[in-house]
Order: sequence, then C-alpha cells, then structure tokens
Amino acid sequence: QVQLVESGGGLVQAGGSLRLSCAASRSIFRIATMAWYRQAPGKQRELVASITSGSTTNYAESVKGRFTISRDNAKNTVYLQMSSLKPEDTAVYYCNAQTVVLATRYNYWGQGTQVTVSS
Repeated sequence: QVQLVESGGGLVQAGGSLRLSCAASRSIFRIATMAWYRQAPGKQRELVASITSGSTTNYAESVKGRFTISRDNAKNTVYLQMSSLKPEDTAVYYCNAQTVVLATRYNYWGQGTQVTVSS
C-alpha cells in the first residue's frame, strides 16, 4: 500500500513555472516506477513523465525540454518541475506509483492537483 498526495498546482500565466510535489507514505526507493500523469477535460489520462528506481526517465514528447521529473528518496517525494508552461498543459496532474509483486503490477494514485495555464 502506498498513499500519494500531490501538491503545488495552481494558476500560472503562459511561460511561467510550477513545481508539483508528490509525497508518498512510505519509502519510494524500492518502488519500481514513479510517474506523473495528467488529464485534461475531454481527454484521456496521459503519461507526462516517469522515473524508475534506477533513475531512468521518460517524458511525453509534448513536454520534453520543459518538464523535469526527479526524486528525493530521503523525503519520499517525487517532483515535477514544469517550465515554459503552455495553455495546453492545463490539466489535473496525478502522481502514480507502480510496483510488481509475483508478476502482478500494482498502481497507486494520488488525488490529483489542478494546473491551469492562462493565455
């Protein structure tokens, strides 16, 4: 069981920056993958960025060069630094943790935090 709590969302002007935080209820260094997803109105939830326990990162093409995912294992926290924000980045952002036990993948989700980017 992993409880995840996101924070840091808000309203920002285009071109601005925000840093999202995801605090986990337990240590994250043993979790296979931590990720950020987002869901905009009328759209499917999409993967924004992920980071493995080995620090391998993956980004959606639309955010490459603008967003950075990172971990602070000592604080049990994953961050998403978002820069050069665009109105199309507006969405609810969700933290996700994934682990595999006996060949079964488990997913844990935070409640989400709203990011709104104004034109």
